[in-house]
Amino acid sequence: QVQLVESGGGLVQAGGSLRLSCAASGRTFNSYAIGWFRQAPGKEREFVAAISWSGGSTYYADSVKDRFTISRDNAKNMAYLALNNLKPEDTAVYSCAADARQRPIQTMTSPHRFVLWGQGTQVTVSS
Repeated sequence: QVQLVESGGGLVQAGGSLRLSCAASGRTFNSYAIGWFRQAPGKEREFVAAISWSGGSTYYADSVKDRFTISRDNAKNMAYLALNNLKPEDTAVYSCAADARQRPIQTMTSPHRFVLWGQGTQVTVSS
């Protein structure tokens, strides 16, 4: 079974950039779709982006499209989320998630679609 650990969060000014990493243990990482979600204080967990097991398909929330980029390196058991042109409303705890069921990536927007989760990393954007 895959275990996930996020890193790369921090404090950044509006307009800045960060790259989040999701390190996975286990030999079957390349059979899992990966999703990134975020949760701000007092708000529900929100879908950010997802990528298929091969990396060939990606899907983004409208709020981050053209600013964030999801990617993965199966040889390194790593997934990434590049955050560019950050806004204060992007402030949240960002978590990566994994699921082995082969579903169209566009359907993987609900947290309930994922069974494995990391602990999250805090991203704070100051104005």
